Amino acid sequence: MGVTSQKLSKKNATIDSQGPITLSPLNTPVLFLVFNRIDTTKQVFEAIRKAKPPKLYIASDGARKSVNNECDKVKAVRDYIISNIDWECEVKTLFREDNYGCKMAVSDSIDWFFKNEEMGIILEDDCLPSQSFFSFCEELLVKYKDDLRIWNISGDNFQNGCKRGESEYYFSKIPHIWGWASWANRWKHYDVDMKLSGRQSVREVIINIFHDRKVQEYWLRTMEGGYRQKLDTWDYQWAYTCFTNNGLSINPNKNLIKNIGFGVNATHTTSKENRLSNLECYNINTPIILHPTAILPHYLADEHTMKIMINKKNIIKRVTNRILSYF
Repeated sequence: MGVTSQKLSKKNATIDSQGPITLSPLNTPVLFLVFNRIDTTKQVFEAIRKAKPPKLYIASDGARKSVNNECDKVKAVRDYIISNIDWECEVKTLFREDNYGCKMAVSDSIDWFFKNEEMGIILEDDCLPSQSFFSFCEELLVKYKDDLRIWNISGDNFQNGCKRGESEYYFSKIPHIWGWASWANRWKHYDVDMKLSGRQSVREVIINIFHDRKVQEYWLRTMEGGYRQKLDTWDYQWAYTCFTNNGLSINPNKNLIKNIGFGVNATHTTSKENRLSNLECYNINTPIILHPTAILPHYLADEHTMKIMINKKNIIKRVTNRILSYF
């Protein structure tokens, strides 16, 4: 595992035909999680490049020895990013030699990020943000830094065009992670193996938070899979961390993230028929973000989200396959 840090300055950067590079208005560090997909990585990196974060953390899992030519693909992704950073920023890399898998590679990378930063933005290599996503996260990271009711800031919106309230965002019990942001003092409570609470506590938390039987069933099955180490993923554990701490998520009223990773080469989002594949992505067309007057979860929005999560065949198949032994 190799960890490096370097600072790229203007004199080391390339100057394009549009004139000299200017310093980024973005003040928030970004963690970019990549692996072996050069096509999606290029698109997401281009969005990061336009935003010009002052600090860029790049984490890359090692190639799987069982997959032919994956080592070359992983190297190509790493080389592309490093060679195309052409703005002034501090670059830190976590390039692993071994393959940790989705669960440990991502969770360890976020640990590394928040050991170095108080707050920040996290993007995976298939989550393509609009430029508004960066300023949206930055403003709300600062606004809610000391408000421990808020644990997650998301860039995606699954509400099918239905605006939840008159503000630019609403509050949700369900943390979305297709482009998100948080704080180190929230992430420190994350338990990747879900062992600190105990199985009975997991059940009690879910039943207390969700009252619909089908929703309870969905989360209990999912969390049981995490508890029994049947899921090679990290995100359900983050959801559970938010649940146990009564932490709310901020979701924008306009979708700011397009997931471009659906397909056979994806780890989890393998179906291009998924209604969440290639959602339209928007910018926020106002310089001033209108904030909600009360910090309360929007129950209708959460109900709609859970219907999508429960009813879509490919999502149910994904969950049931991963936790087959629980049934």
